[in-house]
Amino acid sequence: MQENTNINGAHDGNSDSNGVTGSCQLRVAIIGGGIVGVAMALGLLRRNMAVRLYEQAGNFREIGAGVAFTTNAQTCMALLSPDILAAMKAVSTKNESPYYTYVDGYRCGPDQTDDDNDMRETQLYQLHAGTTGFDACHRAHFLDEMVKHMPEGVVAFRKRFETYAFDEDLEEFTLRFEDGSTATADVVIGCDGIKSRVRQVLLGEDNPASYPGFAHQVAFRGLVSMERAVATLGKDKAHNQCMHTGPGAHLLNFPVAQHTLMNVVAFAPAPGDWVHERMVAPAGEDELPAAFAGWRPAVRAIVGLLQELEEGRLDKWAIFDTYEHPAPTYASGGVCIAGDAAHATSPHHGAGAGMGIEDALALATVLDLAAKTMQGGDGSKTKRATVAAALAAYDAVRRERTQWLVRSSREVSKTQQVGCQVLSHQPQDGISEVIIVKCPVEG
Repeated sequence: MQENTNINGAHDGNSDSNGVTGSCQLRVAIIGGGIVGVAMALGLLRRNMAVRLYEQAGNFREIGAGVAFTTNAQTCMALLSPDILAAMKAVSTKNESPYYTYVDGYRCGPDQTDDDNDMRETQLYQLHAGTTGFDACHRAHFLDEMVKHMPEGVVAFRKRFETYAFDEDLEEFTLRFEDGSTATADVVIGCDGIKSRVRQVLLGEDNPASYPGFAHQVAFRGLVSMERAVATLGKDKAHNQCMHTGPGAHLLNFPVAQHTLMNVVAFAPAPGDWVHERMVAPAGEDELPAAFAGWRPAVRAIVGLLQELEEGRLDKWAIFDTYEHPAPTYASGGVCIAGDAAHATSPHHGAGAGMGIEDALALATVLDLAAKTMQGGDGSKTKRATVAAALAAYDAVRRERTQWLVRSSREVSKTQQVGCQVLSHQPQDGISEVIIVKCPVEG
């Protein structure tokens, strides 16, 4: 049965009714109900846009565990909608220390032993977390908090996006979904993640940039009870972000859920192709321990904590990104992509979700300006041309920065995995410092 939906029936920021009573002239369809899609919707609603969000699942859900946000990302949340920042703060956990700590998780340092009870590791360097500090949270918890601010009638579930077509006469898009239903909109924003269907339609199904590539790396993830973590590692290491570096792999731990859980993610190389249909697959029983064999007792103890969670039956998550084939554009006409749909990155900067929030703020800003331009203009520019100009501006300001992140994240991973040694620290202003690091040359 075909269902036709016009976004004029969605909520705007000024009305709790089914009609658009605000000043918005633009109807925006958002594809994808993850963190970026929901934040995008809340930001546009605050600017009195008529918004409809389409999610293919039967409810809101987030894949993965911990996520962290920088000072810049939090500023963007506040500008996009204070509700977003409030939602993150309601579930976030701060580092007890104002620093991110990087340690040598492999070599035995001075006065250290290989005794299984010796949890000491040599500190390589620390990075200041900034005035806002380190805010980490569980992805699902953050999404759940944001959803509380979503008005009824904005979200349509079980809508798997298929394609869109533009009607030149009506100057509007018709969206088609897998269930045969359709909807109309003036603007289409793809926030549908790393496997984005909107990206495929936008760039073309034959374009390599329409698909992510395997970064030849896998991650093992888990949430450990803080009580168990402290008993194993000690209070300081369990309650603070710590990056354990070494040859060919690295492991990160940090607190979440108001210090009741310790998030752990361990990265290991994965030569060859990813042959599994999904990006998550069962790990071999000895796969994780083998990646960290011979490392310091603290790292091997964290590996043991992960294995305890599922009695050794862990999953491994393939790391995919857009490094090899970056999108040549994020927008065409009235269609654009944002977040992982535009610039999926490996997680080594810890900034992927934050970049998606920046995208949402940029889009909310240019679309707000487009709507005001149409209201106050002399009619010399069509709606189509105004929207296209707004999205072109979004593409121009976002593509360079976000694609830098994708490239840089790959490079950062290398510095965390080749066994670097710190040669000197050069304090600058009491907070920042220059750190000189020597890394082996890859053969």
